[in-house]
Amino acid sequence: MPGSPHISLQRNSVRAVMLKVLAALVPGVIVHAWVFGPGIWVSLLVCTAFAYLFEALALAMRNLPLKPFLTDGSVLVTAWLLALSMPTLLPWWIYAVGMLIAVLVAKHLYGGLGQNLFNPAMVGYAALIVSFPMYMNLWPAPVSVASHTPNLMEAFDLVFAGQGAVSPDAYTAATPMDAVRAHVRAGGRAEEIARESFKLIGKETLVLTYLLGGVLLLATRVITWHIPVAFLAGVTVTAGVLYGLDPARYADPLFHLVTGSTMLGAFFILTDPVSASGTPRGKLIYAGLAGFITVLIRTYGNYPDGVAFSVLLMNMAVPFIDAHTQPRVFGEARGRRGGS
Repeated sequence: MPGSPHISLQRNSVRAVMLKVLAALVPGVIVHAWVFGPGIWVSLLVCTAFAYLFEALALAMRNLPLKPFLTDGSVLVTAWLLALSMPTLLPWWIYAVGMLIAVLVAKHLYGGLGQNLFNPAMVGYAALIVSFPMYMNLWPAPVSVASHTPNLMEAFDLVFAGQGAVSPDAYTAATPMDAVRAHVRAGGRAEEIARESFKLIGKETLVLTYLLGGVLLLATRVITWHIPVAFLAGVTVTAGVLYGLDPARYADPLFHLVTGSTMLGAFFILTDPVSASGTPRGKLIYAGLAGFITVLIRTYGNYPDGVAFSVLLMNMAVPFIDAHTQPRVFGEARGRRGGS
C-alpha cells in the first residue's frame, strides 16, 4: 500500500550509498597518484584483495551468504579508507594485517555491518601504527621533491619483493607535522617550517579534491553538514587558540586543515553512519570534540596524525552522546519524557 503523499518511501540501499562514497573518493585517489606517485594504486589493490578475502572468510565462518555482503560495497570503502590513511609502498603483509584487524576484529567480531562500535578502517590503522611504527612512518615524498619516485612496476616490487635496488631514502620523507615538530624541538619557529612545507609539497590540491568529494556527498545527501563543519571548526578553534598563545611553538590553523587526514577525516571517516553519532546535536558534539582531540594529539602526542585516535575515542562516547541528545518527541511535555 502506498504511503501518504507527505512520506517518502525511497531509501538509499547500502550499495548505492557506498558507491557514492567511492565515487567521491576517486578525485582524491587520482590527485594522490599525481602528487606522490603511482604507489597508491598498489596500496588500493592490495588492501582491496585482502578486504574481500577476509570478508568472505568471516561470512563463511558465520554461515552467511557471500553475494549480498560482498557486493554491497562496504568492505571496499573500508579498504580504500585504510589504504588512503596509510603510507604507500609498505610490505604487503602490513596491509594484510591492517585489513585482517579491520574486517575480522573491528567489523565481524561486533556482529558485522551495522553492529560495529568502532570505525573499522581506523581500528586497522591504529593497530598498525602502534604495532609497526617504523613502517608506518615511511611516508612517500612528493614527486616534486623526491630524488626518485618509483614507477608502477617498481612499486609492485617494493610491496611484494622488498626494497631491491631502490632505497627508502630516495622516495620517502618526513610528514609536514613531523617536520614542524622536529624544527620546533631544535629551537626553530613552527610558522617558518610550516610555510616551507606548503611551498614544497603543494598538497593543497589533494585537500581540495577531498573537499570536493565531501561537497558531492553533501549534495547527494549521503552525509549532513553537522559532522564536517563541527570537526573542521574543532580543529580550527583549538589550533587557533594554541597558535595565539605561542606562534613560535604551535602551527597555525590553516596548517592543521591542509595536512594529515583532516579533510579525509571530516567528510569520509567521521561520517561513518554506524560508528558516528546519529542525532543532530550529538553529531556536533561528537565531531567538535574529535577536532579538539586531533589537534592535541598532533601537538603533544608521538604519532604523526591524530585523526584515527580521536575518531576511536569519540566512537566510544557515541552511545552516551546519543542517549543525552535525543530530540524531543512531538507532543512531549517539555522537561520530561514519556508518560502522562
